[in-house]
Amino acid sequence: MTSSAPVPPPVRTPLPVVLAGARGHGRWHLDNIRRLAEKGLVEPVGICETNPLAEEESAGLGDVEQSADLAALLERTGARVAVICTPIHTHVDLALTAAERGAHVLLEKPPAPSYAEFERMVDGLRAAGVACQIGFQSLGSHAVTAIRELIADGAIGEVRGIGAAGAWARDHAYWTRSPWAGRRRLDGRDVVDGVLTNPLAHAVATALRIDGGDRAEDVTDIELELYRANAIESDDTSCVRVRTAHDGGTGEITAAVTLCAERPGEPYVVVHGTEGRVTFWYKQDRVRLERRGRAPETTEHARTDLLRNLVAHLVDGEELLVPPERTGAFMRLVEAVRTAPEPRRLPEDAWRVEPGAGDGAARRIVTGVDELVAAGAERLALYSELSAAGGPHVPWAVPAVPVGQRVGQSAGEGTGA
Repeated sequence: MTSSAPVPPPVRTPLPVVLAGARGHGRWHLDNIRRLAEKGLVEPVGICETNPLAEEESAGLGDVEQSADLAALLERTGARVAVICTPIHTHVDLALTAAERGAHVLLEKPPAPSYAEFERMVDGLRAAGVACQIGFQSLGSHAVTAIRELIADGAIGEVRGIGAAGAWARDHAYWTRSPWAGRRRLDGRDVVDGVLTNPLAHAVATALRIDGGDRAEDVTDIELELYRANAIESDDTSCVRVRTAHDGGTGEITAAVTLCAERPGEPYVVVHGTEGRVTFWYKQDRVRLERRGRAPETTEHARTDLLRNLVAHLVDGEELLVPPERTGAFMRLVEAVRTAPEPRRLPEDAWRVEPGAGDGAARRIVTGVDELVAAGAERLALYSELSAAGGPHVPWAVPAVPVGQRVGQSAGEGTGA
């Protein structure tokens, strides 16, 4: 801790908490804070929003102060924890604002829009001597440990690779809900709000944790294919291959994702072994183990809430589930997406518009993309490789962007192009 950092008082529950960003996904955090307050673990003391919450929105929180100024709010309330769920390009500055005032941080994913910003944040958190948890909720699932134990015990033989698949749908209103939605950059600042880095970021982050190669130094190579059907800057239909090398050996993760699904479904990670496979539906905490000569086994697992884990870390010394360094490999992916060429626009005959109920509900659907996503995870192939791997032909796919040379590159060398 630097000499200028505040000396924190003893940590006792309930911990006073401020939430920055209480609308959109922030409503989930608002409900979670209410739930943990009922258990006596936290005390909501402040809401940071550009437009104050109405009485009905803040119901059940008690007498909380509201302000658009996070620094002033933290100083007036003496909050010990700041939950930050704001636009991606504001994450680092707000996390450091909290850290400089002695508040520990729960930060929504992705933690930063570039690797340089991620490093700046990590350095600042370390200098302030505060804890930080990154909001990859799937990494709180006990299923992750269970799957790693199955792999270590040889239940599916030697791991051949890990696939990840996500087929979701987002309508026009999703892309117009805020100025930063679907943007690669805004007003000269990186945003990188694409399908791989934000909505379906959990697919890659979960696969990296299962692989054991989730730190920045574990990544050896990244191949990207970025596409878009919607009239946005960022990717909405993409795939990636990440290769890792770490104490547990080497790994290969191939993820195929889209926000233009015909029939949206639950995203999953599948571990392919020489003697079987393990499939993990990470939003449901459900695992299916398939082995040769045996009936499939399905199990459901508990999940540790990340804010609760942060409180336990501060009070009892419990290990953090998702400290920043355990998201370093994911941030290598964010940097690769940031510095890659602009996503390739899909031809108009590759997608169609499906009308919805209500204004702004129409959405673009990429024909056959559900099968392509599933095939990518099954065959561990990028879209451009599917035909050669025995899968469907993808006429609009082009070979992966060669970004492997950027892995391990110093933070300031990205082109931003």
